[in-house]
Amino acid sequence: MINDTLFDQTADLMREIAETLILPRFRSLNDADITEKSGPGDLVTIADQEAELALTPRLMDLLPGSVVVGEEAVSADGSVLERLSEDAPVWLVDPVDGTANFVRGESNFAVMVALVVKGETRGAWIFAPVENRMAMAAPGAGAFLEGRRLQTNRSVKFQDAYGDYSSKYMAEPYRSLLNDCLRTVRGARQGHCSAYAYLDTARGELDFVLQYMMNPWDHAAGELLVSEAGGASRFLDDATVYRPIVQPHRPMLTIGDAAQWTTFAERLKP
Repeated sequence: MINDTLFDQTADLMREIAETLILPRFRSLNDADITEKSGPGDLVTIADQEAELALTPRLMDLLPGSVVVGEEAVSADGSVLERLSEDAPVWLVDPVDGTANFVRGESNFAVMVALVVKGETRGAWIFAPVENRMAMAAPGAGAFLEGRRLQTNRSVKFQDAYGDYSSKYMAEPYRSLLNDCLRTVRGARQGHCSAYAYLDTARGELDFVLQYMMNPWDHAAGELLVSEAGGASRFLDDATVYRPIVQPHRPMLTIGDAAQWTTFAERLKP
């Protein structure tokens, strides 16, 4: 099902959509091009909507019998998420991850696609349009950025680590705990883009990522990318490994050095 041709065709499609529908809107949006979904700050743009509409049928054409679960489709109809529990292969699509950054004219946004088969991520793609760089990963085959194999940072102590986190939607006591813990590391940023958090961890620019909202399109591609580069993603409450299924929101720690996950987690647990 997953072969080099499919990987390349998916990457080419994502590049095309970014070039034709996303980048022309970058720093060119007007007020009518931006709306709110669930509430203030939950933004969607015409670029998100047009890109997902264009990707959906063409991804299904690449793999006959597959279906798509896209962020904007789920926003319009929550029952779309049920496709993840069915037998057909599922394309998870986040057409513009980091929409708020995109709206502000900041370059850290990306297109994310993952192919999920029976609850397991079998292919991952993250395309950073402004960088014009494509990251891809498959189980057991490694993670690559423009053909260069990725490797995470290893053997970084907690106090020397630099990370990415999002406290906007994080529930207590984790929000307060996280703010306290982050005073003991080298530093942390709030990048507001899961794609870049995972990409930068996979290429060794970050040491850890802590997130709370478990929308599957935000994590499936990035989790596989980091895992194949030497890292791990697990939930803080029970240390279970991330899977691209419908599940409740809860804190998840991704770390570049898989061997140190427990050490870092112990410093971050309430």
